[in-house]
Amino acid sequence: MRGNSLINWKMIFHLLGGLLVFEAIPFLICMAVSLYYHESDYLVFLKVAALNVVVGGAMQLLFRGADRHLTRRDAYCIVTFSWILFCLSGMLPFLLSGSLTSVADAFFETVSGFTTTGATMLDDIESLSNGMLFWRSLSQWVGGVGIVFFTIAIFPFFGGESLQLFSAEATGVKKDRILPKITVTVKWIGMVYLLLATVETLLLRMGGMGWFDAVNHALASTSTGGYSTKQDSVGYWDSPFIQYVITIFVLLSGINFSLYCLCLRGRFKRFLQDDELRFYLRVVFFLTAVITLALYFCNHYGLEPAFRSAFFQVVSIITTCGFITDDYLQWPTFTWMLLLFAMMAGGCTGSTSGGLKNMRLLILLRSIRVEFRRKLHPNAVLPVKADGHVVSQSIVSSVTTFALFYFALIVIGWTLLLVMGLGMVEAMTTTISAVSNVGPAFGAYGPMFTWSSMPEMAKWLLSFLMLVGRLELFCVLLILNPDFWKNR
Repeated sequence: MRGNSLINWKMIFHLLGGLLVFEAIPFLICMAVSLYYHESDYLVFLKVAALNVVVGGAMQLLFRGADRHLTRRDAYCIVTFSWILFCLSGMLPFLLSGSLTSVADAFFETVSGFTTTGATMLDDIESLSNGMLFWRSLSQWVGGVGIVFFTIAIFPFFGGESLQLFSAEATGVKKDRILPKITVTVKWIGMVYLLLATVETLLLRMGGMGWFDAVNHALASTSTGGYSTKQDSVGYWDSPFIQYVITIFVLLSGINFSLYCLCLRGRFKRFLQDDELRFYLRVVFFLTAVITLALYFCNHYGLEPAFRSAFFQVVSIITTCGFITDDYLQWPTFTWMLLLFAMMAGGCTGSTSGGLKNMRLLILLRSIRVEFRRKLHPNAVLPVKADGHVVSQSIVSSVTTFALFYFALIVIGWTLLLVMGLGMVEAMTTTISAVSNVGPAFGAYGPMFTWSSMPEMAKWLLSFLMLVGRLELFCVLLILNPDFWKNR
């Protein structure tokens, strides 16, 4: 029972045990991949899966009979601790297989996967077994829509507390309830997620990719994760068809998945009228147009290659996917600022993207416009609107607070990395990349380089920033606030 405690620890540990058991499923899938390719790594995945089942099952048995009622505090604890547990368990295959020998590197690689950041410590990706490559991609696909999200869709043990948990993990400006039951909504979104990955796999196979590479890149695209099976990322395939297919599916994955579900239910008008979607597409095509012209006139690309390279990189970065086909550090310097803006802007609310999210940007911009109008017309009633509805002052305040925390976190991370010895550009852009879950940065950690040369403490700090960014700041930062544990 909860008793006088603010936190329902027995139920939290019971559910965390269930989540650990759930994580055994991806490990067993990777074991099957290793067996299919006759690789010895299948034993690694079998051992880790068995460990998860034993530890998770013991936790469920030990803490059975707990009070099933969960508060918001309990939900934040479950979500934050589940992500940490998954990352700690998820790094074991890297260590046991010898793919990575440092705990900091293995933890970073796993956090980067689950948070769909895509930054890597691996200097020779092609040397990994197929099972390990698939584990990297699968971790991104599970983390794309959320660990708790996946578990709600597959298992019923969260029961009536699913909404609390879903809200804690999917913190955002708006959460569309397509159907009355949150579990049904989650399943609909999961079906769309799976459909996108399946269709992309088939198209990539048609474009000349092998089945294994096609599946991996489809998982990394729809999760906007960016892990590739090749060291040169998507640039390995010098194929316009493959690049356009990946660009389009990454662009689609940056859109609110709830809108797709509404389309499946025949509500196409709602899709076309969504303010955030319109803003997102305008930003993508504006940045693409400007960079295309820059590459055409300044770097002497042909018109189609300039458009293709600009379109791919803009979409990959604004959706925080991180796939690369070109070294953007060779582009005109002013385009770097456009890409930095794209890193921070991110995709849409309710997508697999990171960053500030376009709805927040839209509300901030409209708030600024309304404030200017108030200066001219102090007695006028000038509400902030989105999707034709008035945005409440509490949401405007929440968005403003989120933006302030976001930039404050960047400044703090930037400063700490400077203290650790990183250069000015590297410290700033790796912090932005980590908090926004983008992957590539600038300077020595740009698109053509890995992050393996970083100081060990920098790897731990950036791993923390990736987790905070993926859970949209408040979920983790609330737990670090002393008042969270003291005040009712």
